Amino acid sequence: MTYAQRIKILSYNIHHGSPPAHANKIDLEAIAKVIKDSDADLVGVQEVDVRVSRSGNVDQAAKLAELTGMDYFFSKGIDLEEGEYGTLILTKHKIVGKRRYDLPMVEESENRSLAIVDVELPDGKMVSFANTHLDLGEANKVAQAKYINELGDWYERPLILVGDLNAEPDDEPIKILETHFERNTTSNGPTFPNVNPRTEIDYIMVGKHSKFAWKSYQVLSEEYASDHRPLFTEIEIVE
Repeated sequence: MTYAQRIKILSYNIHHGSPPAHANKIDLEAIAKVIKDSDADLVGVQEVDVRVSRSGNVDQAAKLAELTGMDYFFSKGIDLEEGEYGTLILTKHKIVGKRRYDLPMVEESENRSLAIVDVELPDGKMVSFANTHLDLGEANKVAQAKYINELGDWYERPLILVGDLNAEPDDEPIKILETHFERNTTSNGPTFPNVNPRTEIDYIMVGKHSKFAWKSYQVLSEEYASDHRPLFTEIEIVE
């Protein structure tokens, strides 16, 4: 008997909750509304502050989990002021495993991490979900993409990778990831900046070992809350 499960996924660089047109304002409620309106099961969020003064010393990871009613896992990239700065995973479903990896750097730069959670879907099936924000430097991005591929080799269950990869589709880091992950190439589009986006640097990919189909893939039209557009997809996993 064939089993199929649909999963809605969102990736969103939130610019620490600061709307670009209002530099001194933090609006996590607007970010939470985007997430809730998407009805996503799994959400990867980048540029999240935890107890940083520029964003009011709020634990943005915990606050977004509260505002959306989702479970969460925060993955620190760096210490910032008296707090932390990194990425966040939110999910409607039960997290049964969580891991954080420091990504390699061959040149000195801001530390980056990869967060992975194992999620139990309502029918008991398991998927793994990874979220990251790659470095700006090309050499580091290449090393980080290779490292993510190595980790991806360990997985037999479906593995979904999302994030701000700071690379365009024809750049080497994306080509490296495409050896292990499938990228949507038919309905993708620019995700940055928020107004009149010109560059595609945010991605949702699925491990090639996973049996799945793209059901939808779209850059959402939200342009107020962050300097990136949210990226949404729905996939169907088949076993």
